[in-house]
Amino acid sequence: MDIKTYLSEQKQIVDAGLNTFMLEATGPFARHIEAMRYSLFAGGKRIRPILCLAAAEAITPSSEKATALLPVACALECIHTYSLIHDDLPALDDDELRRGKATNHVLYGEAQAILAGDSLLTWAFDLITNREHNTLTAEQLLDIVHIVSRAAGPLGMAGGQSLDIAYENTDYPFTTLQTIHKNKTGALITCSVQAGAIGAGASPEETAALIHYGEQIGLAFQIVDDLLDATSTTEQLGKSAGSDATRGKATYPAFFGIKLTRQKAQDAVAQAIEALKDFDKKADPLRDLAHYIYTRSN
Repeated sequence: MDIKTYLSEQKQIVDAGLNTFMLEATGPFARHIEAMRYSLFAGGKRIRPILCLAAAEAITPSSEKATALLPVACALECIHTYSLIHDDLPALDDDELRRGKATNHVLYGEAQAILAGDSLLTWAFDLITNREHNTLTAEQLLDIVHIVSRAAGPLGMAGGQSLDIAYENTDYPFTTLQTIHKNKTGALITCSVQAGAIGAGASPEETAALIHYGEQIGLAFQIVDDLLDATSTTEQLGKSAGSDATRGKATYPAFFGIKLTRQKAQDAVAQAIEALKDFDKKADPLRDLAHYIYTRSN
């Protein structure tokens, strides 16, 4: 399987879903919805929703399951986009570029950017629970709402982001960096895989294996982010390069250097693929996605 072709095809499916589900910028809230749509359609790779759909495919390669999970996959992208809008704010990472374009607050102002992020987070749960959009059972939807809210909140992404800010320009142990990475980046990635497993009716054993896979690719993803920030240019990344060092963030390269950090990313990918040892070729997209996460350039 050619992973670039697979990603392109799956991205088209997710983008079509987002176009279907996302509000149009009309009526009294047009400017607010325009700000939401600006960041949502600013060219993301859609890794999290694709992981959700690929996890479901690993259990049962059914187009019906993929259709049922598409609102969930799109909701995950809404949550990811909200986090990027807020990350870029002056009070957090203070970035003016995202995916090669002006960040939300640069175009719409800080107040509207905050509200656009708030609404994307909230709209995500409208997508998951709206019975017009999917055929998942009430139990599946409840389980998915639970894991998504946990992954996005104080014991997941938001908590990890809070720690990341709190420990800037301080000397803290590697265990704290692990906690930050596991939650700031890894929680939503792991949740994306787990949501796909729930929606496809995975067994407890299959779910546990997919969660472990998600944890390891989440780790690999953040380690590679650390590497790219330290070794790439702003043009290559589509956002400000070298910002981790500028803001005094502890990263894997800061602890281990570039060479050993690359090895740790490879090790995480290897463990992710090992977690899929009992899955057949239906899980090949997940295996190839793990390799892609390590080799990506932005």
